[in-house]
Amino acid sequence: MLAVLALPATAHASEDEQLWTTASATVKLGEHWRLSQEVVARFSDDRKGLYEIESNTLVGYKLSKAVTIWAGYTHDPQYAGGDFTVMEHRGRQQVTFDNIARIGPVSVSARMRMEERWREGVDGTAWRLRPYVKLVMPFREGGKTALVLSHESFFDLNKTNFQRVQGEERMRNLIAITTPVAKNVNAEIGYLHQHGFRRHADDSNDNVASVSLSFSF
Repeated sequence: MLAVLALPATAHASEDEQLWTTASATVKLGEHWRLSQEVVARFSDDRKGLYEIESNTLVGYKLSKAVTIWAGYTHDPQYAGGDFTVMEHRGRQQVTFDNIARIGPVSVSARMRMEERWREGVDGTAWRLRPYVKLVMPFREGGKTALVLSHESFFDLNKTNFQRVQGEERMRNLIAITTPVAKNVNAEIGYLHQHGFRRHADDSNDNVASVSLSFSF
């Protein structure tokens, strides 16, 4: 667990304070099929307000109780101070592994995500891989309120005019509390640290207040 919360050491880094708000819904379409819709709005001090609205639509097929394959599309307009700057489109494919292991009271889940990214008016297709692992520890046996620890790395597989780092480009580490707030509705509130690796500039550190609601039907 300590490795999940470890922050990379760096002598110089830029800092930003951010707020990320997320709403997501997963709908059971049948025995195997699922539909997922997620919207994330991100706000930044350095970028003077809203800088991204990420809308993710995915269709999933459950191969087993633990394994689901997903594919879909991300619509990702970006902003500066609330003013539109560029439109990004993404293809997204992923495999999720739910509760694949236990370490005492802690359940372990994981995900492997591949993305292809395009920006309007900019040449090139940017490919990246995003491995993710999550640990969930209920505060009491059988309880629904739990501590969440997660880690995600971003590995850029090529370079384009807008994807300029080949290799690990950033990582996200989250510590949060998740709890049900109504039937089929969960809330998660926590702190996320996003560290960006830069080849010819100071690394970046984003300190993020993360608030999300998830619905399941």
